[in-house]
Amino acid sequence: MRSSTSIYTLMLIAVLGISCAQSQQQQEYASPKGYNLKEPERFKMEDDLLEISGITFNKGDNKTIYAIEDEDGKLFYGHPSDRMKTGHTKFAKHGDYEDVAICNERVIVLKSNGKLYTFPLSEIKEQELSNVHEHTDLLPAGEYESMYADDAKNKLYVLCKNCDDEKTTQSSTGYIFDVLPNDSLKQAGTFKIEVSQITKLIKDDKIKFRPSAMAQNPMTKQWFIVSSVNSLLVVANQNWQVTNAYALNRKNFLQPEGIAFDSRGNLYISNEGDEFSRGTILKFTYFGKR
Repeated sequence: MRSSTSIYTLMLIAVLGISCAQSQQQQEYASPKGYNLKEPERFKMEDDLLEISGITFNKGDNKTIYAIEDEDGKLFYGHPSDRMKTGHTKFAKHGDYEDVAICNERVIVLKSNGKLYTFPLSEIKEQELSNVHEHTDLLPAGEYESMYADDAKNKLYVLCKNCDDEKTTQSSTGYIFDVLPNDSLKQAGTFKIEVSQITKLIKDDKIKFRPSAMAQNPMTKQWFIVSSVNSLLVVANQNWQVTNAYALNRKNFLQPEGIAFDSRGNLYISNEGDEFSRGTILKFTYFGKR
């Protein structure tokens, strides 16, 4: 028979073990300040948006969310809700379209090869658009999935996922453009996300950072960057210095490919579906200071 002291010791070890495991789990799935990533409001998409790849709002107005999917060259729009009903318009041929933004009433769509498409927001209720401008040779050769437009500054930001001219184990390069009134885009600078800053936070020095979406938080001005391949949400300050990195729970984040904020700071992350699950948009209500 074990002594009472031995039994007490075993019980103490068990309790400490459970406590440590819970602490690690909480740390693994922590949330950015002002949000709870464990409790989303979930909007299921129609079949046409199974492969939803990018989302945005116009001036942060959450009455209408705009979305694209990987293949069909269509812009979808509708009020975010469960089993969201959408309208759509065709802007281009079949292709790999990865993100969408709106700047001063112009829709901008990013193709994975770096091509950009712009067209008037006012014309999206047409079945097929004719006034579409295709912008080529603005970005270096590579793969792109992340884009954000700053309506107030007339700036467009594009972040490379995997570019030929960089080592993605070291950094991800971003490109800044002025959005001009004549529907043209002018190069206005670059920025970098240093992967070493992420590896220090997640303690994994072998990571190859693959950003799939980005947006700026209107409340804090921080940059939120999703990396679907790495199951990460990376937060950087206004100067692109990484301050936090959060592991994403695959239970909620099946394949996060899009991110947006509304004007009240609420966070939206879209997920591609699969043969078992619909595509979704998850809403996380902001409870920080406004």
